[in-house]
Amino acid sequence: MDRRGFHRSVLSTAGLLACSQARALRLAPPPLFPPGTAQDTYFGTVVPDPYRALEDVKNPQVAAWMKAQSDYARARLDALPGRDALLARISMYDDAVAARVVQPQRRPGDLYFYERRGAKDNQFKLYVRRGVQGKERLLVDPETPQKQTGTPHAINYYTPSFSGRYVAYGLSAGGSEDAELYVIETATGKRVAGPISRAQFGGIAWLPDDSGFFFARLQEMRPGMAPVEKFQNTRTVLVRIGTDVEQAPVVFTAAQGVGLNAAQDSPFTFPVYGTTWAATRIYHGTDNEASLYIAPLADVLAGKAQWRRVFDQSEAVVDMAFVDERLFALTHKNAARYKLVETSLTQPDFARARDVIPQSRGVLTAVTRASDGLYVTRRDGAVTQLLRVQLSPTPAVETIKLPLEGSAALSGTDHRLPGALVTLQSWTRGAQIYLAQGQRVTNTKLQPLGKYDALADYVSTEVLVRSHDGAQVPLSILHKKGLKLDGSNPTLLWGYASYGITEEPWFSAWRLAWLERGGVFAVANPRGSGAFGQDWYRAGFQATKPNTWKDFIAAAEYLVAQKYTAAARLGIWGGSAGGILVGRAMTERPDLFAAVVPAVGVLDTVRAELTPNGVPNIPEFGTHKTEAGFRALLAMSTYGAVKDGVRYPAVLLTHGVNDPRVEVWQSTKTAARLQAAVASVPDARPVLLRLDYSAGHGVGDTKAQRQAERADVLAFLLWQFGVSK
Repeated sequence: MDRRGFHRSVLSTAGLLACSQARALRLAPPPLFPPGTAQDTYFGTVVPDPYRALEDVKNPQVAAWMKAQSDYARARLDALPGRDALLARISMYDDAVAARVVQPQRRPGDLYFYERRGAKDNQFKLYVRRGVQGKERLLVDPETPQKQTGTPHAINYYTPSFSGRYVAYGLSAGGSEDAELYVIETATGKRVAGPISRAQFGGIAWLPDDSGFFFARLQEMRPGMAPVEKFQNTRTVLVRIGTDVEQAPVVFTAAQGVGLNAAQDSPFTFPVYGTTWAATRIYHGTDNEASLYIAPLADVLAGKAQWRRVFDQSEAVVDMAFVDERLFALTHKNAARYKLVETSLTQPDFARARDVIPQSRGVLTAVTRASDGLYVTRRDGAVTQLLRVQLSPTPAVETIKLPLEGSAALSGTDHRLPGALVTLQSWTRGAQIYLAQGQRVTNTKLQPLGKYDALADYVSTEVLVRSHDGAQVPLSILHKKGLKLDGSNPTLLWGYASYGITEEPWFSAWRLAWLERGGVFAVANPRGSGAFGQDWYRAGFQATKPNTWKDFIAAAEYLVAQKYTAAARLGIWGGSAGGILVGRAMTERPDLFAAVVPAVGVLDTVRAELTPNGVPNIPEFGTHKTEAGFRALLAMSTYGAVKDGVRYPAVLLTHGVNDPRVEVWQSTKTAARLQAAVASVPDARPVLLRLDYSAGHGVGDTKAQRQAERADVLAFLLWQFGVSK
């Protein structure tokens, strides 16, 4: 073929593609789902629920409607100008680093375990090496079962045994997080246990002699049991290597603790290394505050433990570490920004506990133990500090100088080894894994530095934005250097703000595909996050939850007022509980945004309690069984706040059909309600429902799935902003 023929071929293909895109963009949407008459009455208030039928995802009519919506969204998104180019750029940036490494752990003998996804891999795999310079060896490859079944698989968790002889790990399919537990021998890769079912939570804690481990096991769902019972009555069991797991003895249930609630409370049992004790930490649903029980380890192993309580939720302990029988507790009791205190494990007295690190301006976030002391993180604004507590003879605290100002996450500590592995990153710098041993901080080089992992041409700015009641809301703004503040920049505002989780600086290669086009990426930490500690969190919690989206609205207004953007080029994106944030911001201020993306969003909060994961979330959002709880849930329900005839922004709802945390019907019901609400609005903006039938809540998504979703979202936003290049 000569050069003219080649060009004719390209032009012809381009023309056909353009025609195909034009046809797809003119596609008629599927028929609206027929509304029903379902409703509930709570405390004298009638709550209509016209799309309750969509909760039955196995109903053929519902399944057909979902598939039609998914196919329609797929056709529209695939046809968007620039979508394929965005995917290519996202892939280029994402693949430019040799590997991404997460979850590093250490064991004596200079063993390093970690999950690694190479540039050509689609999923994280589990590796081990002896020494940071040693040759790595593959232990678990989740792409193997994917090749056999066609369904994506992912490692949900892993824990090396006490000596490193074995590794226990959880593997799940299709984003379901329904992990099966396996144990392999590290030296040979030989499987010595598994698959063990009902191991979604993991919670692996090995015995000091490697003979077995404790883990948290879900109850068996028998015929006739309601789906809401799935995560109730969780217990810890003791599995001995080489024995029948179905005969594994139960070592702790909620019935063994004072005042525990089997419907919400989940126990995790572990040996207190260096002592003769075993402990069980109780997670009370999604509450951050834990309880702790202890019993002699020998009695636990013999099946005759008499558990006694060390502390309950009233002590407000969110993290802890043990040095022999000394208990170090991170608590917000009388310290909204947290303090680290010391008391006795066997004879606790929190009233007289010694302050090891008193409350200060920064927020203490985590504590872990190594042989040379305790390592503690403290966040001050957008910067995480690393502290070490030297324990002998009297606790002394030193601040460790880190090579990067940003966020720092602790991992890889072992009470027999000095130091901690610290993953450092910022808005403009990719993650690197360091080993901190006191003031000596060295780059392990476990995480290669990618070609685009150090951004010299981009800047981040930290500001405080005044909210509706005067509260100062943290906002991070990332963009190219020299950006013109003329109100024309495509801008994406991201947020979460639940459970006290704070959006600390994080690096992402895919974000470059947005920034290089002159886009602005902003991240808000409204009330409901833990940006300023416990008080900030509780000011966006249950009845005070409206502060969360009002703060987010204030952040959006700031971006417009400062001429970073205009409403016509402003989009918002939030996932999971962040669906409350973006959904209610949209319904309260539809004029402020051009596009909204709720991802696996919590959108029908009134009905969420009736799902398997609903009861554990009652501590965070409340229950419709009390009037105060119902009023709070109704106020935060996007589904319930949608009104007919309103010109809403364009909406792209994304969800994995196998989601175990937020039922897919929260998105389908909201999509149906929004589509009906805008049906009579002239030139209404689209409401698309993007479903992934091989995904769940995002945990375990393959690289290809993540890249495709981000390309869809960014292309959707640019389409709605009227940006064609």
